[in-house]
Amino acid sequence: MSLDIQKIRGLFPVLHQEVHGKPLIYFDNAATTQKPQSVLDALTKYYEHDNSNIHRGAHALADRATRYYEDTREAVREFIKARESAEIIFTKGTTESINLVAQSFGRKFIGKDDEIIISTMEHHSNIVPWQMLCEEKGAVLKIIPINEAGEILFEEFEKLLSKKTKLVSIVHASNALGTINPVKKIIDAAHAVGAKVLLDGAQSTSHLEIDVQALDCDFLAFSAHKLYGPTGLGVLYGKRELLEAMPPFLGGGEMIKEVTFEKTTYNDIPFKFEAGTPNIADVIAFKASLDFFKSIGKPAMKAHEDSLLAYANEQLKDIKGFIPVGTASDKVSVLSFNINGMHPFDVGQMLDAKGIAVRTGHHCTQPLMKRFGIEGTVRASFGVYNTKSEIDKLTEGVAQLARLKNK
Repeated sequence: MSLDIQKIRGLFPVLHQEVHGKPLIYFDNAATTQKPQSVLDALTKYYEHDNSNIHRGAHALADRATRYYEDTREAVREFIKARESAEIIFTKGTTESINLVAQSFGRKFIGKDDEIIISTMEHHSNIVPWQMLCEEKGAVLKIIPINEAGEILFEEFEKLLSKKTKLVSIVHASNALGTINPVKKIIDAAHAVGAKVLLDGAQSTSHLEIDVQALDCDFLAFSAHKLYGPTGLGVLYGKRELLEAMPPFLGGGEMIKEVTFEKTTYNDIPFKFEAGTPNIADVIAFKASLDFFKSIGKPAMKAHEDSLLAYANEQLKDIKGFIPVGTASDKVSVLSFNINGMHPFDVGQMLDAKGIAVRTGHHCTQPLMKRFGIEGTVRASFGVYNTKSEIDKLTEGVAQLARLKNK
């Protein structure tokens, strides 16, 4: 199916501007995606017509806000094909979702000398919470190595697994390299030794079809703002039996059934993990971004993004001094690279002067950069509204910069 990219671009007001006197070319989608007008309208509508706290009100605005809020929960359930909407918990983002699992599941079910496995390519948010937990509990953190292409060494992962393994927490698609990990194989191998599996889906959910029941993952964490949705909003999916066995993460309103000074009883899931007034407006607006996915179809979106990545690789590969970083055979639309002799930050600033927005640095993956012996990379990441003509501009810019240093 061929997409009408110009029509899609017309849905995103922010794209139609100039930066430093040049038309904006936005290639920073792995950091955050732009928002269609429908998401902006949903935010405005909530504040203009429906603004109220949810679940406890006895008036019309509260009823409407509650209904719209829970409609989004059901839309998320459908988006990741969870069994029931009670398995969907709203958080501040992927980072909080992972921390919730670390603080709740980890504190209850992981003890001294137990083992947690992560990979070399993890984002800091899928490293630091487990280091903190291991330090507190006396558990052991083990790391799956990767090859030069940026792919995990599955045989080495299998060697790390044992009856001591209590959790495997793995990124589904790398934010720094684009690598898509073989998560179904990882999940099956982990379950064979009795371990649970958390998937960091921050990058994968915007590009890949997700079916948590078919994958059989125990937890999935992701963020709305990488899905053409609002910032400050995340999702944690967890299997009902695990969520019910886990203690609350935060205490306060909504997560209780009854409070006395002697004892508090906790609410049912998902409310047990949603203490206090939630991010109501952004949750409601998030449904508009999920509707945006549904209107186009994720397979068609992925096909377009894959074609952009292939085109960029082909255009850039023969530039003298261009150094790709992360050349896995299976990737989402993330292109990381360096220019020989130039610091990534300098490259980013010079591209910005041409109106091209890329991300530079270590991308919150410092151990991964150390593995490759580099400080960081330039990262161009493509979304559904990007075009090959924009990639041509990127190619021109990179070629020009490379000539300066690689004559």
